Amino acid sequence: MLDSPRNLSELDHRTFRTDEFWRVIPGWKDVSAAEFGSHLWQAKHSIRKLDQVQSILGDRISPSFIEDIAAGLRIAPMNVRITPYVFSLIDWDNPTDDPLRMQFLPIASQMLPDHPYYMADSLYEDVDSPVPMLTHRYPDKVLFLPLTTCPVYCAYCTRSRIIGGSTESVDKDTYGPNPENWEPAFEYLRTHPQIEDVVISGGDAFNLTPRYIRLIGEKLLAIPHIRRLRYATKGVAILPMKILTDNEWLDALLDIHRRGRELGKQVVIHTHFSSPREITQYSLDAATKLFSEGVHVRNQAVLQEGVNNSIDEMVLLTRKLSYMNIQPYYVYIHDMVPGCEHLRTTLWDGVQLEKNVRGTTAGFNTPTFVCDAPGGGGKRHVASYEYYDRENGISAWSSPNVKPGELFLYFDPLHRLSPEAQARWNDSDSRMAMIHDVIRRSDYEISEKARTKIARRLEGGAVATGGKR
Repeated sequence: MLDSPRNLSELDHRTFRTDEFWRVIPGWKDVSAAEFGSHLWQAKHSIRKLDQVQSILGDRISPSFIEDIAAGLRIAPMNVRITPYVFSLIDWDNPTDDPLRMQFLPIASQMLPDHPYYMADSLYEDVDSPVPMLTHRYPDKVLFLPLTTCPVYCAYCTRSRIIGGSTESVDKDTYGPNPENWEPAFEYLRTHPQIEDVVISGGDAFNLTPRYIRLIGEKLLAIPHIRRLRYATKGVAILPMKILTDNEWLDALLDIHRRGRELGKQVVIHTHFSSPREITQYSLDAATKLFSEGVHVRNQAVLQEGVNNSIDEMVLLTRKLSYMNIQPYYVYIHDMVPGCEHLRTTLWDGVQLEKNVRGTTAGFNTPTFVCDAPGGGGKRHVASYEYYDRENGISAWSSPNVKPGELFLYFDPLHRLSPEAQARWNDSDSRMAMIHDVIRRSDYEISEKARTKIARRLEGGAVATGGKR
């Protein structure tokens, strides 16, 4: 159940942290504002190992909590990588409940077994990939993944199967930027004139050098039918100093942005704030700098238990983003990927949050809440399901213009269901009966081939690719 709103002040979203918040970290108490504000210092001092957490925090963290993190990392699908900026914003007096710690440092005491129908590639990005590094699902849009590294590694990453390096629980085929390996993707784009929109993600576009920002942008803008480029990066949220101090990188981006405008094409940034507690004066300054250069920035958040699944947090996030001239674009229901069951919410949480956020600000600044239908159905509005069995946590979705004649199933986390529903899930016959009942009640005509596909997936349990889990 969602927390009741506390009647936020109408001006709360205009307040931004300006204090030297990093100085409460024992290892950084003498770091100057000039040092902390440098993207080079941030990169050099990123947290990559557990012993760094202990040495930097000193007696501010207990040995038992360190062991909880260590145990969490042994079973998590992602390695550790956190910028000092984000690390300093964590409330180390109460790290267990802190929304930033939850996103970047998993602890075993909070983690839960994966759902029976989790999928390493929940969105079928690999299945819908015609050539390496490219996913083509919507007729006029593709996803391009030129690298698999990021400035931070999120615990809830939908691409944990390839991002963040191999861990104790998952073997991964990761890769860095290599222009020779991109050519098949560029050739595919040249020969498919229906494609107008390219998302450049990964990994994270922040980890592309200025040379590669230009190379990719110039190659794509030179294709006549491509009209829109989106550089996708969480960097604006977790490393705003790069926008403020890495002039070479920003100049490369702005060059591509200007070239796009000359050709009558869009070049924008998609970023990834999920909590208002990630936002400080650095965020506002970075957003203002991009806005002053005419660069449009959109935000895509992920709905997460304990992070942003309250009305106040989501309203405050939406208003703060709007105030910074960042468009709140999407809020995703959490994908059914491994290692994230404790972070997933019910679909009903998303429906109720959408209802409560709508009307708190202008419509064009109200994010669309979506479920990215497992199995490659694409993004569907949270209330557009064909049928939703709330008691048993099963929803059915169609996607007529993406994969006509198919039905896609999303499952709420089992720990959020009633004891009676959980008992039904523990019985294989009851489980299948519930699922087939939802398919029947959806009253959506699907092909026999689609029924066979659903049956095979359900009979096989979890469909996991590329890992040891």
